[in-house]
Formats: sequence, C-alpha cells, structure tokens
Amino acid sequence: MALRNAVLAALLEGEASGYDLSKGFDASVANFWMATPQQLYRELERMTSDGLIEARLVRQERRPNKRVFSLTAAGRAALREFTADPPKPTAIRDELLVKVQSVDAGDDAAVRAAIAERLEWARAKLARYERLRARLLDGRTEDEFLARADRVGPYLTLMRGRSFEEENIRWAERVLDILEQRAAVRPQG
Repeated sequence: MALRNAVLAALLEGEASGYDLSKGFDASVANFWMATPQQLYRELERMTSDGLIEARLVRQERRPNKRVFSLTAAGRAALREFTADPPKPTAIRDELLVKVQSVDAGDDAAVRAAIAERLEWARAKLARYERLRARLLDGRTEDEFLARADRVGPYLTLMRGRSFEEENIRWAERVLDILEQRAAVRPQG
C-alpha cells in the first residue's frame, strides 16, 4: 500500500493541513500505517500535482498562513479503486523477533529488556487507543455508535489496532515469564 492511500483515507475526515495530518496520523491511521512528517509533506505535494487532492491557502493573523488539503473527485475515485483491489498479504518484519529467536546464543538480559520496552510501548499505545475509542463513542455504546455514525472505518481500524496491541502485551508478558523462569533454573555462565 502506498502512503498516498493512507493520506486519502485520512482526508475522508475532512479538510486538513499537513501539520494536522501529521499530528492526526497517530490517531487515525498510525495503528496500521506509519509515516514521518517529511514523507507526508512530500506525498502531499505529489498528490496535489497528480490532482488527487487540492490545496487552498488559509490566511491567519497571529500565525503563519497554512495550506489545507481536501480530496478531489479524482482522489475519491483513486480511493474507490484502491479499496476494490485485493490487499497484499501481511508480512511480519520485526527485529525484536530475530533477537528472541537468537536469545539462546545471545544476551538474555538485553533481549528481556527489549521485550520489556516493547511491552511498555504496547501498553502506552493501547492506552492512547482506549482514549481515542472513548472520544469516538462519546458516551454511546459501541452498538449505538455503529448504528448512527456517518463513518465506521476509523472505528473498525481502531478495533484492529487495539487487538494488535492487546496481543503484543499478552505475548510479551508470556515471553518474559518464560525467559525469567529459564534464567532462574539455568546456571549462569
């Protein structure tokens, strides 16, 4: 998937500046697509040149002027075409898993520390997702929200992000337990 598809999806929320998109990427699509601000700004320029989005200048009195972007008909058509294409299979490329695979010949303490760090990162990310979920639901039950929301896509991807981080937490906790048990019974050498 190209970054442009993630940007098109983010712009479904409405007009946004590059800064707003960069900041909002964490809340809207970061659970399934990552991009640096530099990558995002470069892609916005390409997408404008390709006619997928349009930019307009917003003059501000006390702050620098900003450009805000919105989808064009061509952008909506590109998003429709993208959603019609079958997705490519997901592949996991995770350096931590290579370290875990090598733990028996490696630095056990360093691997455990890396897993503990991943565990804390997953917990923090899950907490952010829970705050986003609470904002989206806004006091409604999930069923009420899903029955009345104009758009359910952001909520559905949020569900996946939450379950992904919940599984990361379960896995990391279990692996740490196993490695700590092994360290307690194995002679240090």
